[in-house]
Amino acid sequence: MLHTPHPPTPRPRAWSRRRFRAAALLASAVSVCLVAASAPPAPLGVGDRLFPHLGNPGYDVVAYDLSFTYSGGNSEPLKAVTTIDARTTADLDRVNLDFAHGEVDSVEVDGEPAGFATAGEDLVVTPEDALDEGEWTRITVRHSSDPVYPEDRQGGWVRTSDGLAMANQADVAHLVFPCNDHPSDKARFTISVTAPDGLTAVANGLPTSVDRAGGATTWTYRTEHPMATELAQVSIGRSTVLHRTGPHGLPVRDVVPTKHRAALEPWLEKTPGQIAWMEDKVGRYPFETYGLLIADATTGFELETQTLSLFERELFTEPAYPRWYTESIMVHELAHQWFGNSVSPGTWSDLWLNEGHATWYEALYAQETADKPMAARMKAAYGASDRWRAAGGPPAAPEPPKNGSKTGIFRSNVYDGAALVLYALRQEVGRPAFERLERAWVSRHRDGTATTADFVRLASEISGRDLGGFFQAWLYGEKTPPMPGHPDWKPTATDQAPAAGTGKARGE
Repeated sequence: MLHTPHPPTPRPRAWSRRRFRAAALLASAVSVCLVAASAPPAPLGVGDRLFPHLGNPGYDVVAYDLSFTYSGGNSEPLKAVTTIDARTTADLDRVNLDFAHGEVDSVEVDGEPAGFATAGEDLVVTPEDALDEGEWTRITVRHSSDPVYPEDRQGGWVRTSDGLAMANQADVAHLVFPCNDHPSDKARFTISVTAPDGLTAVANGLPTSVDRAGGATTWTYRTEHPMATELAQVSIGRSTVLHRTGPHGLPVRDVVPTKHRAALEPWLEKTPGQIAWMEDKVGRYPFETYGLLIADATTGFELETQTLSLFERELFTEPAYPRWYTESIMVHELAHQWFGNSVSPGTWSDLWLNEGHATWYEALYAQETADKPMAARMKAAYGASDRWRAAGGPPAAPEPPKNGSKTGIFRSNVYDGAALVLYALRQEVGRPAFERLERAWVSRHRDGTATTADFVRLASEISGRDLGGFFQAWLYGEKTPPMPGHPDWKPTATDQAPAAGTGKARGE
């Protein structure tokens, strides 16, 4: 198992080279610092159209080290230590972190105590010495992580019948730990969880150690690939970890409530075949492991947390859900490992690239394995598309989430509405070019971020023609353009639900 090393521990900078800058610059530099220091802490953001205060400028996180200590009660705050290794991209007198639901005990920057204050949903850190552009820095925050939330600010920790899981999408990882909470700043994660004996903890990536002492056990996991904060996962509960082998020897591990292990096994054994099916469509699975985390909780959604997708138990045990439907939802979250996780959105307006592709492969799997025609589902989506655009915006320009909205930006326009764009694209360029595009997209942008503009450029390159006008109409138009090859498809007066639900919020 190959691990990418963390950046070197930053050197102490006390009495650093800053103290020896040219005397001619000293007076003006001191003046600027005094003005900056006197300004009150303020929340910042990276300017995302949908979440303007999410993320922070001036640095790039390379690695997170998260440590949680769980008392055994899922309504009590966890003790936590978050360590962030980052490289500055600008001169910084202060460093803003996203953090909004927990008590901060102390902050250190490169081993030295640092000042801190809150501003909006930011934790504003003031190091003893300002940071120069291009420096490595290590920020350590000792804090609590509270799994109980106010009614109007849900998300982050999910309380299950026997412990906790995590659901941070889209903008609530910073309710769990301090971070740069935007998918454009991906980093590697090391996650350690200490819990009383009798409980099991699992996190993203692969295990590196298990230590038992004093009636408690500490599990440590590490990711081999960079990950967005919204995809972090920690499970704590009375769980069993099941192991099997996927394509190419891929380790597949599932985390299930121990008492439901036997009932869930017939579903879990399908995962290796589903991975092989996806690999046949778009290429090799992009991470070091995969599996399902099945939680004893009612959330109303499933979630593609990296290498360990979160599912409600009732999806598999509620008889009302047809077998083909459950399997297609499993594929929806699996497809996200390529589309949304390995290739993350550059901004949240690019969400259609995540959800549209996951919905596409969900529907394609249902067509190929359960005789549920893709064309029928897309025709129904076409009929509803104008209403979806009016209610939530076009696929690549969704309307901002409303305060307190449970589903936020996760609306039909970025699920079946976005899959409809992909169907139109395949109709426009033909199946061979479309399939080459899909493979090239996940290969070219693996472990990175990409935008709608990147997808338009690549589609034009692969097809050998300028598709700018096509995408402008389909992604940004108020009305749905005519469907290539299907001039008979028309908007419908009333909603006709597509043939399967979405992977994020069934029934909505």
